[in-house]
Amino acid sequence: MQINTDTVSQPLAIGPVRARNRVFLAPLSGISDLPFRQLAWRYGAGLVVTEMVASRELVTERRESQVRLRGDGINPHVVQLAGREADWMAKAARIAEGEGAAMIDINMGCPAKKVTGGYSGSALMRDPDHALELIEATVKAVSVPVTLKMRLGWDHDNINAPLIAARAEAAGIQMITIHGRTRMQFYEGSADWVAIAKVREAVSVPLVANGDVASRADIEACLKHSGADAVMIGRASRGRPWICGDLAESDKAPAPGSQQRAIAVEHYWMMIEHYGEDVGVRHARKHIGWYLDTLAPLAPDGLKTAMMASRKADEVATMFAEALETGARPETGPGSEMEAAA
Repeated sequence: MQINTDTVSQPLAIGPVRARNRVFLAPLSGISDLPFRQLAWRYGAGLVVTEMVASRELVTERRESQVRLRGDGINPHVVQLAGREADWMAKAARIAEGEGAAMIDINMGCPAKKVTGGYSGSALMRDPDHALELIEATVKAVSVPVTLKMRLGWDHDNINAPLIAARAEAAGIQMITIHGRTRMQFYEGSADWVAIAKVREAVSVPLVANGDVASRADIEACLKHSGADAVMIGRASRGRPWICGDLAESDKAPAPGSQQRAIAVEHYWMMIEHYGEDVGVRHARKHIGWYLDTLAPLAPDGLKTAMMASRKADEVATMFAEALETGARPETGPGSEMEAAA
């Protein structure tokens, strides 16, 4: 079946797991926490993935990793694990499965220096043999599907995603996601969707394209050039947890305007409940900034400054609601917010 904007609303089978449509939310460290994923799922994302969970920290019971593992109300619950040692990855995968994960995703794509410096994330692409040992151990450790997310390669002289993907499929990986940049690009330049097509030629499992997808036009172009079965939305979801459902034309997606502003306020309170007032207020600041950029770009600067300085949850909530109302653009009809964002 040829995939386009008319068919991304259709489900996708990943082994025994069924994604309800083909527009997925990417794992985003510091962003796709439980409240964010719950909203993305509620409003129509086909699949949502946890923030990266460090395998060793999960096994040694560090609280932050255990919190990231939660998937309350999300089904299927997908946990992304990162690490450099096969034994730790296998143990962490078993823990995640025991806590309700329906699928385990292996992180071989994170470009952050603090991750690659520890020989995890996209650094694993520099040593395919070691990466395959890690993949094999994880697949053998659990009964649920294991998937893989990676980049095109470490740099333009080492584009080895097709090779690794083929070996990963042979090892039992059941879906592969490719971000269309190398590690050394970080997020500079444009995602190379054509290069992802080389991975399509190498594997038969579902392929997901990631990078620079923010509109329905992007989906059409990305799927045309990459040959992928689905897309994954990352940075374009900031301030728009409903974007996956919107692009998949899900009936769960909210209408632009007051509905989306209400979701922004609800998200704020979900973060306060999840983290507690002190941490929650600080964590919410970046999300507030993204929501204002998306929904209320005309909000007064003085109000935004006061909001970012406050440490009181009720005070911030009052100012946030005011900023959303006073700073909103005039509504021009369905799709106007997404068209402006794209």
